[in-house]
Amino acid sequence: MKRLFCLTIALLPFIAAAQIPPASSPAWTEIAPGVWKATIGTTENFTLLSAAGACVTKAGREALAAMPQLSFPIDPKEIEGRQWAAKTSVRFPLGGSEDIYGLGVDFSSMRRNGGVFELHVDHWDSKKAITGRTHAPVPLYVSTKGFAVLFDSARYLRVTVGHGVRLAAKDKPPVIDRTTGKGWQANPRSDSIEVLAGAAGMDVYVFAGPSPLDAIRRYNLFSGGGALPPKWGLGFLSRVQTKYTAEQALADIAEFRKNEIPLDMLGLEPGWMDQAYPCSFEWDKTRFPDPKQFLAEVAQQHVRVNLWFNPYVAPNTPLYGKILPYAGTHLVWGGIVPDYSLPAAQKIFTNHLKRTVVDLNPDAVGGFKLDEVDGYDRYLWPDVAVFPSGRDAEQLRQTYGLLLQRAVFDTFHQSNHRTMGQVRGTNAGASPFPFVIYNDNYEFDGYITAVSNSGFAGVLWSPEVRGSNSGEDMLRRTQAVCFSPLALYNGWASPQKLWTHAEVTPQIRDAIVLRERLLPYFYNAFAQYHYQGTPVIRPMQLASSVTAAESTEAGKLDATANPYEVPAAAREVKDQYMFGDALLVAPIAPNVKSRKVLLPAGKWYDFYTGKLAGENQTIEVTPSLSEMPVFVKDGALIPMLAEKRQWVPVASETAALEIRHYGQAPGKLALYDDDGETFDYEKGDYSWTQLTVAKNGRGEWSGVVTPDVNGRKWHYSEVKWTFLAAQ
Repeated sequence: MKRLFCLTIALLPFIAAAQIPPASSPAWTEIAPGVWKATIGTTENFTLLSAAGACVTKAGREALAAMPQLSFPIDPKEIEGRQWAAKTSVRFPLGGSEDIYGLGVDFSSMRRNGGVFELHVDHWDSKKAITGRTHAPVPLYVSTKGFAVLFDSARYLRVTVGHGVRLAAKDKPPVIDRTTGKGWQANPRSDSIEVLAGAAGMDVYVFAGPSPLDAIRRYNLFSGGGALPPKWGLGFLSRVQTKYTAEQALADIAEFRKNEIPLDMLGLEPGWMDQAYPCSFEWDKTRFPDPKQFLAEVAQQHVRVNLWFNPYVAPNTPLYGKILPYAGTHLVWGGIVPDYSLPAAQKIFTNHLKRTVVDLNPDAVGGFKLDEVDGYDRYLWPDVAVFPSGRDAEQLRQTYGLLLQRAVFDTFHQSNHRTMGQVRGTNAGASPFPFVIYNDNYEFDGYITAVSNSGFAGVLWSPEVRGSNSGEDMLRRTQAVCFSPLALYNGWASPQKLWTHAEVTPQIRDAIVLRERLLPYFYNAFAQYHYQGTPVIRPMQLASSVTAAESTEAGKLDATANPYEVPAAAREVKDQYMFGDALLVAPIAPNVKSRKVLLPAGKWYDFYTGKLAGENQTIEVTPSLSEMPVFVKDGALIPMLAEKRQWVPVASETAALEIRHYGQAPGKLALYDDDGETFDYEKGDYSWTQLTVAKNGRGEWSGVVTPDVNGRKWHYSEVKWTFLAAQ
């Protein structure tokens, strides 16, 4: 009997191992043009895409159908899935020359090969050793073979990219004796991208190209299309100090106007409420005795307010009792954590926001800043927390920012007023939401890298400006934010203003005025994001790759070729990016006199002078303090407001337009327009006006405006043409 017992104990590891099934090839179904789905195990009823309400629209499906029709871009026999106990794993092949990008908004690097990532919503901290814990750990990777893959699970995901060589690998790295051989590696490259989730199953999506940029376009369109913010949301935002009063906030607006620095949005920090951390969501009667009158005066100045909150509800407040039945088991700063995965909880919360804030003046309330939905572990709910919906802490942590964005966005959508906001945590499926991610760190280089990485993730990220002991620091940061999705000064903890450093106030003013004038170009980039899925920000790894025509026939991609291999010089470029089709933005850090800029193929021209900068080469520039390096590709048309503005044009206004043409090539542009404030564009109330530039019979450049064929109105009164580098 004793021998039998010992034998049973000895066999236990083998019995346990036998319970893990072998990997199998999932079945793929094309569910939209160029989009395939497979399910491994049993999918949970709550995922990232379901939390975001991601759904391809009719217009999005038409845009997908207009793209090149391709076959499945990966050898399906090379994809493996496995599910056992409460774990699910998926393996995709990784080619020897294949580069991988994406996997969330990272602040330190671009290329993902050889990395191990813990995809977990958290506050980014450069001191952390674990990569992947970030504000937007979107589990989407983009391959230089011209496709993208999404792992749709609301769980923490562990992703390895070319790390961990399999016994079954067909092409293993050579075995080298470290003592006597050469070329030994601690991390030899594997042939796999592998994902592990603590779940009974997950859905996996593959987005065909043909190019990596096209794959991202398909992902954005499948999620519901990119965000189309209001025009005023692309102006300038300034956030005031925490305890500002209504009187001080109005005085701030007056100072902007006095200094002739444009202002479109004013951000109110926690002090607008009578309690914060946790929050009451009620106006403070001392600082804001008459909120309705305050909002009316703000609106008269052509400014919208953006109000800060975190979502944790304080006791002894009107909202607390109503939403308490939907609270989780743990508190944050003494406030309850509502389960916003439940529609009833969302309705209670948004109805309260409408009554106390939005409905007081819908023309003045532009949106909200959704704070503290990301991390850290030390102050958010622990992983043992549970919620009334039956979902656990992990699922809510991964989706809390998504749920709040969706709730707030739907509130504004129902009132037919567009919104522009900020959020500190988000995830997959967020592309339709006009919220920009931010961070409390203040590292310039990391900020710019995050801007670039956001283009791979279907989200928006912006650096910010704060108080500074150096005028140059404030200026260089202002120039950078003016060429990002959201331009803002964050004065919540500083008494300084943009005019504090008088020696650089003119240059700061010029940077923000230029931002306002570039509204037509920026708005057009967002229209492309919304209707075509093309990201507003395009990292250089997309801009530098070869085109489909130069590499392979559409529909002929295979598992071994790498038609969009990123040039070596661009693989880890992380401090410059494309904003829209034509502008190459190369922010220069404070106290740096010169920098290198990688120019992709084709001729590129200096934005300010129109002079040729170079083509397909790395240049070094030494800009003056008044200019940040920006370059324009050959033949590009840059639409701008012809006059300086202190706020963006309103819906009832028409403005003169300047069209700049750069370089020696003919140019054309479809320029989008709508009222810029409502959702009437969803009913077809928008226009695409065709702009073309070519040489006439006398060899002179001339421009032509061709109105929308459907006769829809646009909001520009006249067009002035400027031809740069035309000699």
